[in-house]
Amino acid sequence: MKEGQEQAEPPSCLRPPLFLIGQDSRGNWVARDQSGARGGLFVDRADALKFARAENGNRPQAVVMVSGTLELDITSGPAKAAYAQFAKDARQQRRIA
Repeated sequence: MKEGQEQAEPPSCLRPPLFLIGQDSRGNWVARDQSGARGGLFVDRADALKFARAENGNRPQAVVMVSGTLELDITSGPAKAAYAQFAKDARQQRRIA
């Protein structure tokens, strides 16, 4: 790299996702990526961390602990579309049976 040139940041599709970890209003541990596309509920903090690190290429610097309440929202974004497709497929299966 020549002097004065800045290194270009890799495209977002090549960067591991940033995961948020915290507890929801019921005390469950939540791990989810910033976009809400991936995540889950966990019994303890260790399992939430294990999931987040597995999903982001084992990069601890890409995990953020949230001090307030963190809810897992499957009613918006990519999760909503996936759930809608799942519900549609389930209705079709019931009609066939």
